[in-house]
Amino acid sequence: MHANDAIIKTVRAALEREARINLHRHPVTIRRDGDVLVLEGEVYDIAAKKLALGLAAAVAGVRGIIDRLRLVPSERKGDGAIRDGCVKFILGEPTLRNCEVRIHHKGRVDALRRVEPDAAGNIEIAVQDGVITLDGEVGSLSHKRIAGVLAWWTPGRRDVVDGLEVVPPQVDSDAEIEEALRLVFEANPVLNPDQIRISSRASAITLDGHVATDAEKALAELDAWYLFGVDKVENRLQVIK
Repeated sequence: MHANDAIIKTVRAALEREARINLHRHPVTIRRDGDVLVLEGEVYDIAAKKLALGLAAAVAGVRGIIDRLRLVPSERKGDGAIRDGCVKFILGEPTLRNCEVRIHHKGRVDALRRVEPDAAGNIEIAVQDGVITLDGEVGSLSHKRIAGVLAWWTPGRRDVVDGLEVVPPQVDSDAEIEEALRLVFEANPVLNPDQIRISSRASAITLDGHVATDAEKALAELDAWYLFGVDKVENRLQVIK
């Protein structure tokens, strides 16, 4: 067997063993593009996407991954409606109120909010084929992470590319990830952040505490997966009705 074929076979076997990835319902194409692997197709949720990318990258001989995985949207929407939904979330988030907001629309860039003279950053929002791209600059990793999660919350989105730069650069840490997720939980109207304990270690998050419903437990876990820089989530939340 050719070495490239063996690598693809090994990656596919790893994806088939992962319970969160359903290749029968949502097939994933795996192919070579030079020295890297291309993963393409639709997956059920953000956990399946991140797990697939991580499993593929961990296989010996894989030098890089081109990510073309998209999420199955809960509802189908056009790019304009997706952009408007993302804009609404960004403009409504208090922690981003000092950021200027611009959109890419019909080949031009339109300013929706100007903050002068004390802008703490700028966020540019573009949508193409259901993929939200965030570009610009923000003042902290927490701002980058919150903006990214808000994009993931947007109805109809199929993927999010968070290209926001942190200026000045900030060293990441477990404490920073934990604080960002607390802010996300506070912004989620469904969750009670006081009932959830968060711990982070080496890009892995553990959730402890209790929630009122199975739906809240699932939402809290998804919020953790949405966070930039998180590769693993262990959900120990108890449902107490």
